[in-house]
Amino acid sequence: MAHFADQLIARLRELGHPLCVGLDPHLARIPAPFRSGEMVPGDPATADAVERFCAAVIERLAGRVALVKPQSALFEALGWPGVRALARVVERCRAADLRVLLDAKRGDIGSTAEGYARAYLAADAPLRADALTVSPYLGFDTLEPYFKEASQSGAGVFVLVKTSNPGSGDLQDLEAGRVPVWERVARGLAAPAGALRGPATGWSSLGVVVGATYPEPAERVRELLPHALQLVPGYGAQGASAADAVRGLVSGPRGLEGGVVNSSRAILFPTPPEASATAWESGLDAALDRAIDELGRAVA
Repeated sequence: MAHFADQLIARLRELGHPLCVGLDPHLARIPAPFRSGEMVPGDPATADAVERFCAAVIERLAGRVALVKPQSALFEALGWPGVRALARVVERCRAADLRVLLDAKRGDIGSTAEGYARAYLAADAPLRADALTVSPYLGFDTLEPYFKEASQSGAGVFVLVKTSNPGSGDLQDLEAGRVPVWERVARGLAAPAGALRGPATGWSSLGVVVGATYPEPAERVRELLPHALQLVPGYGAQGASAADAVRGLVSGPRGLEGGVVNSSRAILFPTPPEASATAWESGLDAALDRAIDELGRAVA
C-alpha cells in the first residue's frame, strides 16, 4: 500500500521545490483557444472546454511539480458534466505521474462523513484522489472517517487550521482557553498525525492548511505538529512571498521540507483571455519557471 506522505516527500526531494499548482478553472479567465459556446455552467460544452484547458495545463506541469490541487467547487458548478470532467482530469493527472489533492473542504457528521471519505479516499473510489481537504468545525469526531480511510488506503487528509483569506480571523482567531481556535484545532490533531506517519520518511499523511499570509501561526503549528505536512495557500496572487510561504517548513536531507506551497491563478492565467495559445503557453511556462525558482531558492 502506497503511503501518501512518503511518496510526496520523495518526489519533492527529487524536484527540489515545494510548488503545488491549483487547477481552478474560472470560466471568465479560460483562454480563447479552449473556449466553446457561451461558456456558461448549464452548457455541456463548457465542461468540455474546462477539461481541454486542464489537459493542456497538466501537459505543461508533468515532470515539473509533484502535486496538483483541483478545486472541486469550480467543477461541481458545471453540474454532472463538470463532475465527469473532474474525474477525467484526476485520471489524466495520475497518468502524468502527478499526485492529486482534491480541494473539496468536506465536513459533516456520522455516516455522511463516512460517505465522503469513501467517495474520495477509498482505494476503489470512482473519484479517488491521493488526498482531500476537510473542515474540522463540526468536531474532531467528524474527522475520524477520513483518518480511518486514509490509514486503510494510504491516502492523505489535509485539515483546515489557519486559512489564508482575510476573514479567517472571524472564527479561527477567537480565544478558547486563552489560545486561538486555530491552535486548539492543531493541538487536537496531534494523535492522528502521529498514527499516520510514514515508514520511509516519518512524515504524516495527516496534513494541515496554514496560509502563507499568516506566517507566525505556521511556525506555531509546526511546533505542535512536527510531522504533519503543511498545505500553504496564499503565495502568488494573494500576495505572500516565497519566504513567508516556507516559514512552517523544516530542514531535511535536501533543504527545507514538510509541505507544499500552492499557486493557482498566477500560473494558470498569465495572459489575458483573448491571448493566443502560443502566448498562453509561453506565459504559463514563464510563470511556472518563476515560481519554481523562487520557492526552490527559499528552501535551499
